[in-house]
Amino acid sequence: MRPEDADTPVTEAELHGWLDGQLPAARQQEIGAYLAERPQEAERLADYRGQKAALRALFDPVLDEAAPARLLRAAAPRQPWYAQRWVAGLALLLLGTGTGWGLHSALPAGGDATALALAAARSPEGFARSAAVAHAVFSPDQRRAVELDAAHEEQLSTWLSRRMGAAMKPPHLQAQGYALEGGRLLPGGQGPVAQFMYRDSEGRKLTVYVSNELGPAGAASAPVHAGVPASAMPATAFRFAREGKVNVFYWVDGAYGYAITADASRQVLADVSNEVYRQLVSE
Repeated sequence: MRPEDADTPVTEAELHGWLDGQLPAARQQEIGAYLAERPQEAERLADYRGQKAALRALFDPVLDEAAPARLLRAAAPRQPWYAQRWVAGLALLLLGTGTGWGLHSALPAGGDATALALAAARSPEGFARSAAVAHAVFSPDQRRAVELDAAHEEQLSTWLSRRMGAAMKPPHLQAQGYALEGGRLLPGGQGPVAQFMYRDSEGRKLTVYVSNELGPAGAASAPVHAGVPASAMPATAFRFAREGKVNVFYWVDGAYGYAITADASRQVLADVSNEVYRQLVSE
């Protein structure tokens, strides 16, 4: 194995898969050998294992409780999906603490819970929450905040574009005071999502989170406005959300969703969002 190979990097998702024993046997052994040569990475995953055990101790008793009647009503056919946030929230909590690949073992038995979680992940509100969780999980990481750094920007773009099925170029935000640190691939509801990370002069992080799961299942394609002059485009509906300690500006373009997340003011995020959107439509 060549862990640092441009075409086959060891991803954060694979590390979590190794932690949960979800990888094929051969890959499980390769990741084990990779970690044996990197004690700091091994120590980080050991910390995640401890967090996972603590979470299970905290939430396993909840799984034995009867589901509230309001959730059962929400799960019925043709009912509003807003109650799905209970399932999606649990999924995001587990993902944010190093147990992403072990998610199914923490969800209630049966296909309905999975369907609810996937539907919530494809909603704009669920997408914004996922972006905020990803920002909160990875932006404080001093050792591996990104999988490929800004020095390998072309390699990063090629890798993410191939996995996402559309051109994925990190926006240039120097004029807004943010320098690119790099990016990573993360697990989404049914496929990968991309995250680009930036840092300002005071060390504060900003992330750009991109998913192609916002349209109907299986409808992912190139963004609707890609390559269309800005003068020919209809106005895009930017949305704002406050998730915990961070603000999120996000919008949907066909099956694609874009979210800008940071512990920054609404105006700062609006300015960055407008610049990201301008670069997207001018490609």
